[in-house]
Amino acid sequence: MCVRLQILPKSRMDWAMSFALGQLTLESNLFLSPLAGYTNLPFRLIIREIGGAGLCTTDLVNARSLLEKNRKALQLIQTRLQDRPLAVQLYGIQPEEMRDAAVLLESLGVSSVDINMGCPVRKICKNGGGSSMMADHAKAARIVNTMVNAVKIPVTAKMRLGWDDENLTAPGLARALEDVGVAAIAVHGRTRQQGFSGSVNLAGIRAVVEAVQRVPVIGNGDITTPQTAKMMFDQTGCAAISIGRGAFYNPWIFRHVAHYLTTGELPPEPSFEEHVAVMKHHLDFMVEIFGERQGCRMFRKVALQYSRSLGPAKEFHKLVVRLSTRAEFDDIIAAYRAWREQFLDGNGDLLPQYEPHPLGLAAEPASVVKVPAGPNELW
Repeated sequence: MCVRLQILPKSRMDWAMSFALGQLTLESNLFLSPLAGYTNLPFRLIIREIGGAGLCTTDLVNARSLLEKNRKALQLIQTRLQDRPLAVQLYGIQPEEMRDAAVLLESLGVSSVDINMGCPVRKICKNGGGSSMMADHAKAARIVNTMVNAVKIPVTAKMRLGWDDENLTAPGLARALEDVGVAAIAVHGRTRQQGFSGSVNLAGIRAVVEAVQRVPVIGNGDITTPQTAKMMFDQTGCAAISIGRGAFYNPWIFRHVAHYLTTGELPPEPSFEEHVAVMKHHLDFMVEIFGERQGCRMFRKVALQYSRSLGPAKEFHKLVVRLSTRAEFDDIIAAYRAWREQFLDGNGDLLPQYEPHPLGLAAEPASVVKVPAGPNELW
């Protein structure tokens, strides 16, 4: 069903290439970003099978909870041999806890540790984690330095451009982290205040690229098509890209981006039947890993994301939000397939007026995060 991508021979258009992350050599410079509630083991396994991604990262994990062997924290980092290389994203504000969590992860065979310095969610920021770490460069550097000195695996950091448009602190923070040995810096091209609203600021990411001398910068934000991936490389000069929401909308995106950057040609979109096959396989992973009841419940929101590539899906939405068993999903697909026929032409393709928008990722107004205005000391 799914074919692992074979990276084609290098050419003058080949941005999709092997990538050195510290001492770790990755097959591709296209990465799966951490996305809370989505980038769990079942989804990562789907991404691995479809191919094209060089590194996948877990949901963010609380360092203290991990050290305390909290059940939820351990569930977030569960993995298997096919899920390699793997990075775990940590958040926390105590250098010793972050250090000890990194040491634990290294002992478990994790390939890399990423530090969350960009999460805009209030419950993370109010304790000094996430985007709040961008307000105190010295403190952020201490955490990185403590971790780098404790482990041999690469330590990376993911940040935003700053707190708001008046406080774009990412270039200065990137220089501070470079000085203490961070292996790479991922930059989401929005401020904390933006949340996921508005458009990504490519010039802001370029400013971070230009601020450092040795550390590779990974561009992130609004990469939903091969064309937007190329735009990220072209306009920022970044060494790699990471894709979050775009991957969940379209798990084929890594394979498509690699093909486009290597050949200059857009590959054909997956068929309806390919989408259905991947959805079923994803659900099988969810049931296997989380159990049927929990797996089906968790898959409801997953299926809604997949459906954005299927064209009209009202009937599918109505049925899948009540999914409770694996067998029910086959019945849902059968009912949806019959209902969907009214939107097809004689060849079984969607009529032009019903084809899904290629991006499908319009930001929601609610994603704007209210934050205090003013200089860093008020953060």
